[in-house]
This record gives sequence, structure tokens and C-alpha cells, in this order.
Amino acid sequence: MSYLAVKHAHMMFALISITLFMLRAWLAVPSPDRINSKLLKILPHVNDTLLLALGVWLAVQSQQIPFGNSPWLTAKVIGLVLYIVIGTIAIKRGKTRGQRLGAALASIAIFAYIYGAAVSKSPLSWLAL
Repeated sequence: MSYLAVKHAHMMFALISITLFMLRAWLAVPSPDRINSKLLKILPHVNDTLLLALGVWLAVQSQQIPFGNSPWLTAKVIGLVLYIVIGTIAIKRGKTRGQRLGAALASIAIFAYIYGAAVSKSPLSWLAL
């Protein structure tokens, strides 16, 4: 598979990931119990595993090393960890509707930052453009 094909697949899985996250957050903010579909519990994990695997493949192929020679990729990895942690608050760990809503909005903002870091190839994300 060519680098360009893997890059486009990675971008597609990223868009699917944020779409599934927003759907799950829309259901979970009023009440986490509203996410009772087995598909909505499993599909995001399958998609995100493919997204991460393709991201690792791209990093290896382009010889970009997070926490090494690639500050923008380091920023993406740190952003990803924050996105996951805050996303779990939005989907299931937030105790109140307000906490879940705030975490959902923060997660979407973090995703936008990660996307901007990828587009700009800079940890400044959208500010670098």
C-alpha cells in the first residue's frame, strides 16, 4: 500500500472517529445510559485501533519519531492522550451533565488541535498557518 493511500485512510478514520465521538457524546451528555447499542460500544474502538495502527505506519515510513525528531508528532501524541482521557469523562465518567458537556466540548477542541498540528506540521497547530 502506498504512503499516500495509507495517509488518506488515516485521515478517513480520523473523521470517522470524531463523528462517532460526537454521536456518542450527543447521546451520553444527557445520560451515559443512553449508549446501549453494542455497535456504538465496539465500532469506535475498532476504528480507533485502525487509526492508530495507520498513524504508527505513517510515522515509521516517514521516519518521524514522537519525543524525538518530530515536535508536531509529539504534540499529536500528547493531544491524543488528553483527547482519550477527557473523552472518557464526556462519554461515561462525568458525574453531571455539565461535566460531560464540558468534557465533550474540550475533546472536540483537542481533536481540532491535533488535526491542525497534522496539517501545519507544527505544535502551534492552526496558529502556524
